This record gives sequence, structure tokens and C-alpha cells, in this order.
Amino acid sequence: MAEDQENGGGEPPRKKSGIPENMRAVGDIPVTVRTVLGTATIQVNRMLKLNQGTVLEVNRKIGESIDVYANNQLVARGELVEGEDGRLAVTMTEIMKSKMSEL
Repeated sequence: MAEDQENGGGEPPRKKSGIPENMRAVGDIPVTVRTVLGTATIQVNRMLKLNQGTVLEVNRKIGESIDVYANNQLVARGELVEGEDGRLAVTMTEIMKSKMSEL
């Protein structure tokens, strides 16, 4: 069986890695991915009073999806989970395919 197969959807053939054939040349270029837990807008005088122990509430609730950005473009949404070594990680729940093609 050949490794490259046309998938019938008009997309470029893919290798077993799932990377389109026309993207293999850039596959090793690093991209900074940023996750956003939420945002808050506060006045400067409140910001100047922030110190250790201050709680800053953001616009998201526990369990809500977080945004995942690559090159400042929203490319996915996901849920926070515990990763290896107790680090925070994100399980992707939604991929913005049209935005991925713009990167």
C-alpha cells in the first residue's frame, strides 16, 4: 500500500504522520503556541495595588474552554487537564481548520 493517498476531499495527499505533503518542508519550524485562560479589564489604580495573594477574576468559569493561539491567530479551543509531572496541559476540543491554513 502506498504511503501517499488522495483522501477524496480535495486536500493534499498525507503521509502516515498526518502532515500534508506540501507542508513537510516547514514541519520542523517552531511555532509559539499560547493558551489564554481568560481576560480581565481593570483600572490602572487597581493594577498598581496588585500584590502577592491578590485574586484577579477573569471572564471564564472553571470548566469552560480556553483559547489556543498560534502566531496570534485563534487556532483551537480546549480544556485544561493535568499533564506529565503535574504540569498544566490542554486537551484540544475544537480545531479552527480555516485558521490553521492561514498560518
